[in-house]
Parts: sequence; structure tokens; C-alpha cells
Amino acid sequence: MSEIWIVDDDAEMLGAVELMLKVLGQETRGFPGAREAAQALLSGRCPELMVVDINMPEISGLDLVEFVRRRAEWGRLPIVMLSTEAGDVTVDRALRLGADAYVTKPVTIEELERALDAALEKRKKGVLWDGKR
Repeated sequence: MSEIWIVDDDAEMLGAVELMLKVLGQETRGFPGAREAAQALLSGRCPELMVVDINMPEISGLDLVEFVRRRAEWGRLPIVMLSTEAGDVTVDRALRLGADAYVTKPVTIEELERALDAALEKRKKGVLWDGKR
């Protein structure tokens, strides 16, 4: 697998997720906010998958998901949401906006791996986000 991007303003959490992914044999790149990840996408870089926190200053993770899903060239990009928010309304909104999986913090390496596998499998089957979740 190529690079997995982790977008989280909490440096400690970002480091923990990076470590888990490295244990799973993945290459990672961390971003301290949605703006930086969006700029990297606009510059022509695209990861194999993104793990995105919801609550971040300036631009939320939900806003980043919505931004990604508005561009056809990123239609197959798997997105896993990782957040402390576990309410049905938030989870449903994230999935309606185009997230492929949702995991709550704190996360175990097994939970993270299952979410990544589910998101990748969905996109491998050719499922594109259609805006109708």
C-alpha cells in the first residue's frame, strides 16, 4: 500500500495513529489540520487512504470530507473518520458526507485495521461516493 495520510490537530493522537499504522506495515504522512491536507491534495498528491479527525480548528474533518467528495478525481479515495464523538447524529453525518468508516477514540490497533480494511474493500469493489448516503 502507498501512503496513508493522518489528519489530526492533536499531535499526541497523530503520533499514536502513525505508530499503529507503521506497526501494520504502512507508510504514513501526518497533517496537523484539514487545511494542510487539502493543500497537499490540490498540489497533486493523493494518498491511498485518509484517516481524519472531526474536531479541528479552522476547518473540521467533516468539511475536509465534503471538500474531497466534491472532486471527481478523489471519488475512490477511502476516508476513515477517527473521533471522540460517538453519537449517532455525528456518525451518520460523516457517512452521509462521504466517509467510508468511522472509529471512535481511543482506538485499538485492531479496530483501526478493521476500519482501514473495510474502507479499502469498499473502494476496491468500485463503490464511489454518490452523495446519497
